[in-house]
Amino acid sequence: MTRQPQLLLGKVRSLNPLTIVSTQSHRGFVTTALITATLADLLAGKQATMANSMERGELHNKTIDYKLEREERVQRRINNLKDTRPMTPNYEGHIPLYTTEKVLLFAISGIRSFFHPENGLNIVQLGEATAWPMFLESLKRTMLSDPTGRRILRDRPNVTTQQLEMDHLAEYPEGTFGYQFYKWCKRENVSPDTRAPVSYIDDPLHAYIFKRYRQCHDFYHALNDMPIVIEGEITVKALEAANMGVPMATLGAILAPLRLKPIQRKRLYDMYLPWAARTGFTCKPLINVYWEEVLAMDCNELRKELGITLPPDLRNMRTERREKIHRLNLKYKKLKEESNFA
Repeated sequence: MTRQPQLLLGKVRSLNPLTIVSTQSHRGFVTTALITATLADLLAGKQATMANSMERGELHNKTIDYKLEREERVQRRINNLKDTRPMTPNYEGHIPLYTTEKVLLFAISGIRSFFHPENGLNIVQLGEATAWPMFLESLKRTMLSDPTGRRILRDRPNVTTQQLEMDHLAEYPEGTFGYQFYKWCKRENVSPDTRAPVSYIDDPLHAYIFKRYRQCHDFYHALNDMPIVIEGEITVKALEAANMGVPMATLGAILAPLRLKPIQRKRLYDMYLPWAARTGFTCKPLINVYWEEVLAMDCNELRKELGITLPPDLRNMRTERREKIHRLNLKYKKLKEESNFA
């Protein structure tokens, strides 16, 4: 029993090292050959299968509609997104939001509007975030109580360059509201087509009422010859707040002046905000004016019919202010040169 391990050990010791290396090499060659054969068989089998399919005509004429596939993929994503919304869209372009999302929209757009009022998107989002159903319902009652307002709700006019025939307005007689509106748009480099569509208001009728208010904003500017500068915008917003109770306009009239220069705030507080408040409270509800039908009217007659008196000319006041500063700078420069020469 004790001799068998010794005999085996002796046999192992008697083996030639070259024999061991040769055996290992042979095994490695065999393993590599087996792997290569297996892969070749798989590839050959796959190609044979493909060749058989081609012979049967299963691969020829088989095309993939990549455009259709992409559209289906996009549609699946849209459907998945719809499933996460609180409701299905109520009209084209409607984006339903949860209450928490509306609060976030109000907070973010409010902060952005305060620090960057020059960005129209901030104002647009703040306007819709603050267009609460109670306000829009009140505006709807105002329109339903007036024959012209009811007609506007029935006709649903859309203020666009094409609908207003802007090129034709240039041929209106001077003094008419149509010519005044055309001239104001050219001077301020705007057009009726620049107004953003409504997206975040749920009720379709409320959405149209707010769209109508938004599209008519430039009519108020033109009728009062108010330029698109920060003071002019605040003045028109204050007019809208007093006349229609627009929440966003009220916020703008209160908070926006805080970011102005002292001379601008003084002009607003002394002249333009009092004018806007007085005019807005006493004039006819501007939401009930069918502006498309009064383009041929004389501006003064239209203002008289609506109960509007023109505010002080803001353009002239700003121009006079710039000229005064320029004269003072020249005078200061001249005195400085004389003192240096002396």
